[in-house]
Amino acid sequence: MNYSEIIEFVKEKTSENGRPANYPFRSRFDHTMRVYRWAIKLQAKLGGDLDVIVLAALLHDVGWEEGRPHGEVGAEIAVDYLDSIGVEPEKIKQIGEIIYMHSDKDTEKHLSLECKILMDADLLDEVGAIGILWDAMATAIEDEASYKRAYYRIKNYYRINKPKIRRCKTDAGRTEYTKRMQFIENFIYELERELF
Repeated sequence: MNYSEIIEFVKEKTSENGRPANYPFRSRFDHTMRVYRWAIKLQAKLGGDLDVIVLAALLHDVGWEEGRPHGEVGAEIAVDYLDSIGVEPEKIKQIGEIIYMHSDKDTEKHLSLECKILMDADLLDEVGAIGILWDAMATAIEDEASYKRAYYRIKNYYRINKPKIRRCKTDAGRTEYTKRMQFIENFIYELERELF
């Protein structure tokens, strides 16, 4: 399968779908590519159908429509696109279901391994070094930006996100999430020593 053509489709769809960016530096396409890389890393540890995982990761955020869940819109776009490039119907069905479900991180429903991997990959993005960078950049564009304001934002992000480990669906996802939270905790400790 030619993933480069699919990546180009994703780049086009994420740029034109009208989904508002929280910040000018945040790119839905860049997020998708990081989720794609996380998904491959998790699949290498856990198994599962690599094509299903990769296609679901690449297409998971292509949809956006005001007033509708983006997973629902994305699943419709993904199913039509995958059908147009000749992917087997059974894989299309599975990928569509994964994309439809991927945002419901608190679900108690039975999930396929491929769905669990995508959910964990999506959760792992923007946790760790990327999260710290996001908070620093977001603070920098606010009025009265300062190192201390960035510190408080990073610390708050850590406090809010540490309990979200419960959303991880796999042991490998939990292990990676724990590593990222430890990285942030260590960063906060070092920053406190330098700021105060």
